[in-house]
Amino acid sequence: MGETIYNGPEMSPRKILVLILTAVVILVLFLTRTRCEEPVPEAVVEEVRPVEYLYISPFDSLFRLYADSVCDWKMLAAIAYVESRFDTAARSSQGAMGLMQIMPSTYRNMLARLGEHDTTAQNTELDVRVAVRYLDEMDKMFGFINSEERINYILGSYNGGTSHIFDAMRLARKDGINRYRWCNIEPILESLTDSLVYSDSVCKFGYFDATEMIRYVRNVKRKYNEYNTLDLMFRASEKLAENNNEIYYND
Repeated sequence: MGETIYNGPEMSPRKILVLILTAVVILVLFLTRTRCEEPVPEAVVEEVRPVEYLYISPFDSLFRLYADSVCDWKMLAAIAYVESRFDTAARSSQGAMGLMQIMPSTYRNMLARLGEHDTTAQNTELDVRVAVRYLDEMDKMFGFINSEERINYILGSYNGGTSHIFDAMRLARKDGINRYRWCNIEPILESLTDSLVYSDSVCKFGYFDATEMIRYVRNVKRKYNEYNTLDLMFRASEKLAENNNEIYYND
């Protein structure tokens, strides 16, 4: 075949450019329309479940609100249970008052540290705040003891003050006993009813019957371990329920 010769009008560079731009616009419009017409997958709706907590007492929300690195909320609950059985009107023979059974002098002192007005009218929220601040103060006081052992000293001090605990620690050091372990301090505290012991020159605060203090530490820790176990079981059951829901929704 012979060569085909185009005898039409010549296309200027400007016309060629216009044609190219037009083709590009058409292509873009086509691709955009195709993309928009793709089926949209159904939205995946996740079930939003409310956060659940183990129920211990009517004051759990306060314990969770003011708990800190020294005592978690279950420890605060354990202290409140052993102190008052969650009775906000409780009053001890020594004058300790309220949910957390704090002595009025300690209460006023901690209020000042919290920047609150001095008041003798205790309320439950302030009780918890004051207790947490008091526990924090004792945590700093025994900061040289490892955290696992320190909680024993803190709880003992919460119940009976720090004075006789430091006496027992001084006696332990004098006798070459490790004073940073509560199991070593307990028998020395028990011996502070013996005049031969509390009259020692390293004892600055004399006679002390540590029966209640020692029992108190054990009871709070026992209650805390009970609450902690219940909480672990509760969370495990919540996780199981959540997993079952996921299996159900994925079927």
